[in-house]
Amino acid sequence: MNPWYSLLNKPMFNPPDWVFGPVWAILYLMMTISIWLYWYTKNREMNTIYTYFIHLVFNATWSITFFAFHNMILALAVLIILIALIINLILSFKRVKMISAYLMIPYLLWCCFALILNTSLIILN
Repeated sequence: MNPWYSLLNKPMFNPPDWVFGPVWAILYLMMTISIWLYWYTKNREMNTIYTYFIHLVFNATWSITFFAFHNMILALAVLIILIALIINLILSFKRVKMISAYLMIPYLLWCCFALILNTSLIILN
């Protein structure tokens, strides 16, 4: 983990550092399968594909904002936008390929947990 992060005051529900790697690996696999299944449907919409890639930019931006710039408040704003994009993707996927929508739900839940964690870190630090 980032040395800056390890020095922060954390809430009691903060997961141990070793949890983040496996969780993100599983979530990225599920996200990839989700978009792959959606891509191979005849009713796919390119705007949904574009939204998927835009959401990946916000996903990466959160990490950079939080861990590189140490700006927890801006990271929180990025996370709110990311969650909105994920909800949009779930709704778009649902109209075309239900399994793609279901595969995104754990990611949405993890990002909501990250929102709570990010907010707690702001309050505690």
